[in-house]
Amino acid sequence: MSGAPQPIRRIVTGHDAKGSAKLIMDGAAQNARTGSSPGQFTTLMWCTDSMPAAMPLGEDVEDMGARKLGTYPPVNGTRFMIAEYPPGNHPRMHRTETIDYIIVLDGEIDMELDEGRMVSMKRGDVMVQRGTYHAWINRGPDVCRMVFVLIDAQPLGIGQPVQRGAIVGDGHK
Repeated sequence: MSGAPQPIRRIVTGHDAKGSAKLIMDGAAQNARTGSSPGQFTTLMWCTDSMPAAMPLGEDVEDMGARKLGTYPPVNGTRFMIAEYPPGNHPRMHRTETIDYIIVLDGEIDMELDEGRMVSMKRGDVMVQRGTYHAWINRGPDVCRMVFVLIDAQPLGIGQPVQRGAIVGDGHK
């Protein structure tokens, strides 16, 4: 493990002022942060502030992947990120008030749920996670790279979810 996340090429399309489709951004995503374990990283690719999301015309658009977010997406919005979990990572049990779409791109990972229930995922597996307590555990020999799309959801009213603005691994369950 090199100590830094592998660069991820991010391509963002849009429209010029006349409405013609074009590339707005094309380059390595820059908004990466370290996780709670050495070698663990997340890279924010994009987020939205509302649903339906705004898509104004013009080439001068905010880089929604440059925002500094906690674990949650913006209120009524979305958060699209890539995460890397190294072998032997230190899992953190947590829950967010979100619906998460998850895809394993590379490697394998286990997800621990309440009462020690486990589910194993491998490359190509897809999960829809609906606000459950969980922890990610990489028991394999290789880094596990995953896609996460978090969608703000109505609170369940159970347990102690991660607080808005906090980051998983910052001293909370």
